[in-house]
Amino acid sequence: MENDKIFEITADFVTVEVQDKNTGKVYRRELPIDYTENANFLRLRAEGYTGEMSELVFFTPRGIERLHDMMGGGADHDDCGTY
Repeated sequence: MENDKIFEITADFVTVEVQDKNTGKVYRRELPIDYTENANFLRLRAEGYTGEMSELVFFTPRGIERLHDMMGGGADHDDCGTY
């Protein structure tokens, strides 16, 4: 299945691994965070300390360009090959 193209990655949990800068000890935690990644962004969504949903979105350079294009701020070029 190496020829299959992946367009989106999703998960209900993420694993965070950190190394304490004082002791050098590595800590690993599994957290209930919804993870969504595609060519345009990476989104982390979870319940915050107040119980309400909260999210962080990190745009890729491609995602930022597309966002600018949708808002009318991008260059006048056709990414789709004129169709």
